[in-house]
Amino acid sequence: MSTALYQTAAPEAAARAGCLPSIALFGLDIAAVSFDTALDVLCEAALKRDGRARVAVTPNVDHLVRLDRQPELKTLYRTADFLFADGMPVVWASRMFGMPLPGRVTGADLLPGLCERARVNGWKVVVVGGMPGHEQTLIDGIAAHYPGLEMEVIAPSMNFDPTGAEGDAIAQRVREMAPDIIFVCIGMPKQERWALRHAASMPGGLMLCAGAAIEFAAGLQRRAPVWMQRTGVEWCWRILQDPARLWRRYLVDDRRFLRICWRQWRLSRS
Repeated sequence: MSTALYQTAAPEAAARAGCLPSIALFGLDIAAVSFDTALDVLCEAALKRDGRARVAVTPNVDHLVRLDRQPELKTLYRTADFLFADGMPVVWASRMFGMPLPGRVTGADLLPGLCERARVNGWKVVVVGGMPGHEQTLIDGIAAHYPGLEMEVIAPSMNFDPTGAEGDAIAQRVREMAPDIIFVCIGMPKQERWALRHAASMPGGLMLCAGAAIEFAAGLQRRAPVWMQRTGVEWCWRILQDPARLWRRYLVDDRRFLRICWRQWRLSRS
């Protein structure tokens, strides 16, 4: 396992990330740490107030496929402060290429872990996500699982442009709320584009790009059984839950991951 400084495209990012051990995989430097270590590091980041929020992303197979197709997005993605492997296929690939990660660190696990830490410590949370007009449903769902957690929700419009005027206005609202943790849950790549665009304008704190994780935590969507998560077939469950939207992603688009692995294998042999 590499113990080199955590590298990203931004020159100052290694210092921001706190020198986490990492491995170079699929053109990304993925933190080689356990879930517990990742959670502790993110909690430390949430408390920093030095004129910039730290951004955490969790690359999975779908992310890697999108990044492979969009080099400019990959360049942006690499400027995140923390990259954690979300998904067993990424962990298996690390083992296959002789750089084993300790395990997966998913957004769906990090988000509830951070909610509990925030509840216990009295930290303020803001969620950028959810359906417009249903903010209270999300708040009530989280409150049922994390009583006493101070949380506010900003739900972007259905046609939200992360680089447009609405994105700028939401960033201003978040700054005024002064949260310790910002969960950005508007789907990849919008959440990453918005978070990485506005992180430097925040006074501090943590931004976690977490997709559907907020709905799992609020009990609005059922997550796959633990055995499916551990065996790398959580994607089957996701398809069954939302076939119209997800069948093409998992059964057609994500097959490109095999080509990505092939390129990584050739690179590792050179």
